[in-house]
Amino acid sequence: MAHDPTESVCPVCLNRIAAERVASGERVCLVKTCPDHGTFRAVVWNGRPALGEWQRPKTPAILRPVSYETQRGCPFDCGLCHEHRQRSCTVLIEVTRRCNLRCAVCFAGSRPQDVLDPALSEIRNWFQTAWSLAPGSNIQLSGGEPTLRDDLPEIVAVGQAAGFGFVQLNTNGVRLAADGGYVKALKEAGLASVFMQFDGTDDAVNLQLRGRPLADLKRRAIDACADHGIGVVLVPTLVPGVNTDQIGSLLRMAIGLSPAVRGVHFQPISYFGRYPQPANGSARITLPELMAAIERQSAGTFKATDFRPPGCENAWCSFHADYIVLPGGRVQALHPARLFSGCCAPIPAEEGAQRTMAHVSRQWAAPDRRPAGPAPLAVEDPDGVGRSPASGPMRLEDFLDRARTHVFTVSAMAFQDAWTLDLERLRDCCIHVLDPIRGLVPFCAFNLTAADGRALYRR
Repeated sequence: MAHDPTESVCPVCLNRIAAERVASGERVCLVKTCPDHGTFRAVVWNGRPALGEWQRPKTPAILRPVSYETQRGCPFDCGLCHEHRQRSCTVLIEVTRRCNLRCAVCFAGSRPQDVLDPALSEIRNWFQTAWSLAPGSNIQLSGGEPTLRDDLPEIVAVGQAAGFGFVQLNTNGVRLAADGGYVKALKEAGLASVFMQFDGTDDAVNLQLRGRPLADLKRRAIDACADHGIGVVLVPTLVPGVNTDQIGSLLRMAIGLSPAVRGVHFQPISYFGRYPQPANGSARITLPELMAAIERQSAGTFKATDFRPPGCENAWCSFHADYIVLPGGRVQALHPARLFSGCCAPIPAEEGAQRTMAHVSRQWAAPDRRPAGPAPLAVEDPDGVGRSPASGPMRLEDFLDRARTHVFTVSAMAFQDAWTLDLERLRDCCIHVLDPIRGLVPFCAFNLTAADGRALYRR
């Protein structure tokens, strides 16, 4: 049994404590003992590839000093502090705490009526702060439910004017389904992408996780975004025993909605904010289990060996793969299947961040539909990459056009909570929430809550 030391926090008091990654076969648990509250054990990795094989080495970024004085160390002095090893790739700006749903699972713990929304002038200052701390990053407008703000198109325009070329909306889609004029205004303001909560293909899942039937509404929201040229990424929160049996059906549905739907981004449940009781964080699906479920439930259409570690955040946080959707609904991986991981020379963390930002802004926005050129000659495709099941070899120009418009991404992000938080992973985080007082705070630290619901950062 292998023991690998790290640091974490106690789920009860949130004090920093020593921890170990304890491997037994293919199963790895984070084990830690608080002198006041006892021992805690949580599964963080289970299956193939092994945790030690799933690597993408990089040299840490050297960040500019922050004004917030370091006092207690990671994870308490974010802003970012000098211990952090990666620049921002995506900056979340929360424009409201209000919401039009009362979901059983909510990392923000939002409520229908909450504090007053920040003024547009204040948000304009936030964008300027974000640019000073993380110039050129991708922006995600979040909440609460941002579409409760009638001035959201103005907020998008302010982000564009501040220099941020990719602005994405994190939403449940309720208003987008009902208000085409609002969607049009968002597009005209410069919104590139919608990160849409989408937990299942039927309302049994929606009723359990979101409290109301939403299936038809979600489809109308996708159609509205497609009508106005806004890319859509479906974002299922995966809860064992609730919707982990719908992974394959979610992918099949998303493929059928390509190219309007640009991909599926799975998020295994993390126990922070508001979540079903009891709050012991025991029901989990880890990344290798998710990769295996994707292959099994898609009957091999998407293979576990297609997926690669990230180049930006810590390798143990996520996976991704890109595909082209061919005529007839067949998909083809755009990169060779992974033979083994950890084979490459380290890349600078800044380079990994720049690659990821470019990929996200290119892939998650709606495709540029340029007029087709003159019809080219058909070409042979000896590897079968561009072969449609019914039509034989595709013309090269057709295949290139298809690759420009019908690339589809399957990805996942395993956020950390008080039971699974590993400070080695946290220091590599590139998804940061803009805190108006502290600056930039890693997503998992910002949303971290103790077993009783007490937050580390979120006010």
